[in-house]
Amino acid sequence: MDTSYPRGEHLPMTSRGSEPGSATVIPMGAPRPPRDHLVWSVFNTLYLNLCCLGFLALAYSIKARDQKVAGDLEAAQRFGSKAKCYNILATVWTLLLPLLLVALVVTGALHLSRLAQGSMSYFSVKFNEADYD
Repeated sequence: MDTSYPRGEHLPMTSRGSEPGSATVIPMGAPRPPRDHLVWSVFNTLYLNLCCLGFLALAYSIKARDQKVAGDLEAAQRFGSKAKCYNILATVWTLLLPLLLVALVVTGALHLSRLAQGSMSYFSVKFNEADYD
């Protein structure tokens, strides 16, 4: 019995297979269809539609869904990507402006309180009684 390694019948499969010119194919399952982000676009259109970015996202989402139904997955991917970008812009823009406004109000209130504390010393000055005669 020959115990030398490697033996011919136990060699691992190579990418060439048994025939020259053939390749090993590993099935990965069905490709995922491109996303159209329609629900996110409807939400942005109804609630976060600043500068009509939510409406643009909705338009591109509908185009992506139409292309997906028609079978043009490349165009559906392109329109879905644009819809995603507009959804991100609408969400960030709408959430960033109120946060910026709150920050400005807080810093303005702090600045006004410092000014008020400095001006209170002006009202606490005691004048001579002779000045009122």
